[in-house]
Amino acid sequence: MLTPERHRIILQLLEEKEVVKLQELVEATNSSESTIRRDLSQLEKEKKLKRVHGGAALLHQKREELSVFEKSTKNIQEKQLVGKYAASLIRDGDCIYLDAGTTTLQMIPYIEAKDIVVVTNGITHLEALLEKDIPTYLVGGLIKKKTKALIGRGALASLESYSFDKCFIGVNGIHIDYGYTTPDPEEALIKQTAMKLSRQAFILADHSKLNESTFAKIADLQEATIIIDEIDEELLALYEAKTTVEVVKK
Repeated sequence: MLTPERHRIILQLLEEKEVVKLQELVEATNSSESTIRRDLSQLEKEKKLKRVHGGAALLHQKREELSVFEKSTKNIQEKQLVGKYAASLIRDGDCIYLDAGTTTLQMIPYIEAKDIVVVTNGITHLEALLEKDIPTYLVGGLIKKKTKALIGRGALASLESYSFDKCFIGVNGIHIDYGYTTPDPEEALIKQTAMKLSRQAFILADHSKLNESTFAKIADLQEATIIIDEIDEELLALYEAKTTVEVVKK
């Protein structure tokens, strides 16, 4: 099969399924793994897809953003793994910023540290934090319907009255060149500010966020530690050259 035909089949399968495993592409094109890997590398350079662990995924539009409900149904086990590990990093007496998002939400059931204080802009986090009897401050501001995050001038002014031992931030994209990104510039500013107010910053993400870049930049890679569920060794080496990466094993 000629290269253009293989590329057409690969892109067609991605349009249908969004994520395709390497073996599926091998079978669909009747090609070797090495040939498909070369095809994926070429198509990624042409910005037509992104390589992920064991296959390829469709690139999303820069401002595309799922709702909290839509996000909460995706990669649940991976988010729980990342959340559990992140919660283990909290020490007794810490002052924490917990960003809005479905991955940071997964931290809360696993928090065991005593005498901590949490500041959050996540409406969906409140009930879980109160059930754990964790003293919690909610920043003011405008409630963003899609993500249930507090944003805007009021949220920023409220946030700037605190400082933190650690912050745990959710993102939509992690990219070797473009750093950490999110679709909404106002949310990006809140995340960026929380990181600047923290002694340590942690980015929580499942593997689907790798090699993605969205509309608004939050920070460069070296400004935070990445906590993620899985990553190819080749890709891991590239990221570790710029920052610390904690890979959480199943």
